[in-house]
Amino acid sequence: MPDTFNGSYDETNSAELDFHALFDDPMLSGLIDQAMVDNQELKILAQDIDIANNEAYSWTGSYLPFLNLRAGAGIDKPGRYTRDGAVEDQLQIAPGKAFPEPLPNFLLAADISWEIDIWRKLRNSRDAASLRYLATEEGRNYITTRLVAEIAENYYELLALDKRMETLDITIGLQERSLEVAKANKEAARGTELAIQRFQAEVRKNQSEKLIIQQELIETENRINFLAGRYPQPVERKLVDFFELNMHTLNIGVPSQMLNNRADIRQAERELQAAGLEIQVAKARFYPSLVLNAGVGYSAFNPRYLFITPESLVYNAVGELVAPVINRRAIKADYMSANARQLQAVYKYQRTVLNAFTEVVNRINKVENYGKSVEIKMQQLAALEESVDVATKLFQNARAEYVEVLLAQRDLQDAKVVLIETKQQQLAAIVNTYQALGGGGVIPTYDYGRVTISDEQYVPPMIEENVPPMLDESVPPKPEEK
Repeated sequence: MPDTFNGSYDETNSAELDFHALFDDPMLSGLIDQAMVDNQELKILAQDIDIANNEAYSWTGSYLPFLNLRAGAGIDKPGRYTRDGAVEDQLQIAPGKAFPEPLPNFLLAADISWEIDIWRKLRNSRDAASLRYLATEEGRNYITTRLVAEIAENYYELLALDKRMETLDITIGLQERSLEVAKANKEAARGTELAIQRFQAEVRKNQSEKLIIQQELIETENRINFLAGRYPQPVERKLVDFFELNMHTLNIGVPSQMLNNRADIRQAERELQAAGLEIQVAKARFYPSLVLNAGVGYSAFNPRYLFITPESLVYNAVGELVAPVINRRAIKADYMSANARQLQAVYKYQRTVLNAFTEVVNRINKVENYGKSVEIKMQQLAALEESVDVATKLFQNARAEYVEVLLAQRDLQDAKVVLIETKQQQLAAIVNTYQALGGGGVIPTYDYGRVTISDEQYVPPMIEENVPPMLDESVPPKPEEK
């Protein structure tokens, strides 16, 4: 990764800045705070996190012994002319007393089963599931940063639409005054009906445009309401001069800080770590597995003899060592698939880092270029306002044609619309730059009481450049502390 964003860097990073301080707008901050609580997508993702947490939790006891308690009762009557029947016919419980027929059996026992995790297959599965859980948490955090940016973008679009409505009202007022002048000129035989109709048409056009903008306002408000998890209602916004609206200055830091600040990079890193562990799990299936089974309890044909020790005591213990020898195609396929999934995770991680770097470069340049464009367009707007004023005065004194006034007013209106759109794009670029740097997220709240990652599992935080990924030894040993 480059050391700077195409030559640009700062000592500090605005990703660490809270969005309340960045926007400095209590109404916008209130909308975002409400969305953090009520947004349905975040709630769905929270359930995904719980599911991943439960899956990880299910692995935490897989490498420990399993203890089961059993209780049972039954009867058995073998045929007289079978081996079991012939043997029992010759046996006696006591001298002169034969076994009951049919023979009851009562049992109370405890069974233990334990797969010895020799090759860390079970513990690596546990750690991989834990990392998947952490990745899910980071995925929700990334969506949170996008939610903050999306609400802010729509909020500033609302302010832009308000400014367009204000601009149209001013333009309509100018055109109505010009219409009255045109009517007065006609009455004084210094003008024609054509000028009146042209000004009237311009007034009607802008009145129609106001209704379209009103619809855009409604739709934008409802986009914000949807993101905030509430039903359609008016959205309160700050009264401010839109052209003078500015946010906290952004500091971009250095590219390497994105690895810690951007949740999507952290998510890809966790997925890569999990993929590395899953290779170790698949590899361990080639090796022998050792399973210990044991049981102890009491068994008797009469309940009153059940707890007589040692006569009614029963127990057993057995150990099994099982290794795949012939037809290991399924195991080989799983191992090769695990390698392929790790390569996918490597490429996804690299793509995520590259995309993050590109986003920051594009957006910081957009902030700078659109900021300069706003300054130039403000100068253009001042010149056009002066030209409209001059053209109007000349028209009132019959020293200019109505067409010159119409053109001047139309140019002014178009310039205002372009300036509003440019200013809106500049504000959106600031918001998106903040998000691209990793701002707007929340600190992950991992449930370490349920999810445990072994200290022996270690993966470096990023892939070294120009080094191919390891397919087998994908999880290097943790470096020794100095």
